[in-house]
Amino acid sequence: MTTGGVLGTGASALLAFQRAMATVGHNVANVATPGYSRQRVELQARPGQSSNISVGQGVDVSSLRRLADGLVYARQLDSAGEMGRLTQLSGMASRVDKLISGTTTGLSNAWSSFFSAAKGVVADPTSTAARSQMLTTGGQLAARWRQLDGNLVQLGNDVESSLKDNIASANQLAAEIANLNRDIIAAGVDASPDLLDQRELRIGQLAALVGAETVRQDDGALNVFTPGGQPMVLGAKAMQLSVAADPYQANRGVLALQTPAGSVPLPLGSVSGAIGGLLEFRTTILDPARAELGRLAIAFAQTFNALQRDGVDYAGHPGADFFTLPDPQVFPHAGNAPASTASFTTQVADVGALTGNNLVLRFDGASWSASRADTGQAVTMTGTGTGADPFVVDGIALVLSGTAAAGDRFLLQPTAGASAGMQLALTAPEQIAAASPMTVGLDAGNIGSVSGGTASVTNAALFAGFTSATISFIDASTYTVDGGPPVAYTPGAAITGPGWSLVLSGTPAAGDDITLGRTGPRSSDNANARRLAAVDGQAVLDGGRTDVTAALSQLTARVGGDARHAQLNLDAQQAIDEQVLAERESVSGVNLDEEAANMLRFQQAYQAAAQVIATADTMFQSLLGAVRR
Repeated sequence: MTTGGVLGTGASALLAFQRAMATVGHNVANVATPGYSRQRVELQARPGQSSNISVGQGVDVSSLRRLADGLVYARQLDSAGEMGRLTQLSGMASRVDKLISGTTTGLSNAWSSFFSAAKGVVADPTSTAARSQMLTTGGQLAARWRQLDGNLVQLGNDVESSLKDNIASANQLAAEIANLNRDIIAAGVDASPDLLDQRELRIGQLAALVGAETVRQDDGALNVFTPGGQPMVLGAKAMQLSVAADPYQANRGVLALQTPAGSVPLPLGSVSGAIGGLLEFRTTILDPARAELGRLAIAFAQTFNALQRDGVDYAGHPGADFFTLPDPQVFPHAGNAPASTASFTTQVADVGALTGNNLVLRFDGASWSASRADTGQAVTMTGTGTGADPFVVDGIALVLSGTAAAGDRFLLQPTAGASAGMQLALTAPEQIAAASPMTVGLDAGNIGSVSGGTASVTNAALFAGFTSATISFIDASTYTVDGGPPVAYTPGAAITGPGWSLVLSGTPAAGDDITLGRTGPRSSDNANARRLAAVDGQAVLDGGRTDVTAALSQLTARVGGDARHAQLNLDAQQAIDEQVLAERESVSGVNLDEEAANMLRFQQAYQAAAQVIATADTMFQSLLGAVRR
């Protein structure tokens, strides 16, 4: 090797190890930089010239390598999307659980206080203090129902606000990724590893919001899609998400994708991440909880009101409703025909048939049909929609007015808004109908086993003229009222008169007489109060299988279970995420001990290269000296 060859070899080594030390320094400087991937120079020997004895010509830096694993990165994106989704789902579900199960925010304390006060009226139906306490606790129970529903509505508003904020962040990240794609395409094979890191960091952040899957293009760009296949970034072009108005409820937002043709609503499950978690929480936890809360309010209030109307108050008047509730809500679709004038009036027809599921009512031009809003499953609907024969679906009666056009759709919310409008209707403690409307007198000569009966007011206007009545049994299966025509009797069936009904306790016999009298003012009778105080255990829901107290416990258990399930899933995903992060760090993370060792090694090599140059210089000076002599 000539002197020039030695000098060239030393110079190439000097430059190569200088670059290597600079790369090590860059790694150390970015040890705490989020998303940074460790870099390494790849060295390549310079081949010597062809000869019998070929000696190498030094070293070159062949490339600057970015240490990253594509499979690990894909797993990292999957984990980021799930972490974003489960973090939102768990946090929001926990808030619902605390609201419903909390002693200060839930219904349990107000519920217990009201029925304790009702038992106080049973104990002393003439006590103004006991009646006042029942009225006060009734107002507090209605207020607690409204407040709890209001808290759930506020959670829904929080979801709306978070959706808008997260969508704005996702759109910003998509735009930044598109810009980085453009820069990487322009740089080609010389694209900086730091530029690739910035792009992957932003894709990871986008994955935490909407989930992300990537597809690499030949020009180096990464296309980004949501788990549902919706494009977020295509090359240097970014798509935009938005919040569009729900076609049934304009104040409720739905996720949409902006296209040249306008906003296209995206189905649930099309995105993951924080946005997907918010949408999943609203659909699977918040909406059902609010609907169930309303279903329980309807069941309780309607049952209590019916019993209140069965009795008479302290003035001897038929009882009036204790609580008031709004009717079920119906919302027209924004796309209904402009000429359509169809609308519905609603009422609860059968508490036991209530499910709380939102329903979509459709008119095909000839007939109406109903289906669940969440699943699309068909639901049986009977009737013709007239006042005499209303539509009946899931316990709700609907009367149609106006003219519908083919394709018209309406959203029926049977129970979701009920709690918000629950109010105490009575204004004075004397209005509590604690007494039975009639006294039941048994003739001393009766030979049957009748011991009394449960009387009810069925029509307050007709009952206003009632003073007394005598029921005479011709035989065990036939009776007359005040000497009127014979009426067939079935044990357990109600005996009815103008504005009243009576269900006997026991079995009558031929010749038995029962005398009914009207309960007067200031009665100490507590027969109806006993029925009112037992409403908490009366099975009125689910076809008469479940009482409201049990249903409240089931609601509390369900939202608690949802919260625990979400937290367990989050804990499991956290462990997976930590494992994926550890795998990335093992490949791409900066190890300061390793970098220190590399720095020392390259420094020694750099010094050795400098010594080679010094040796070449000495050889050259010796050659010059020999020539001068």
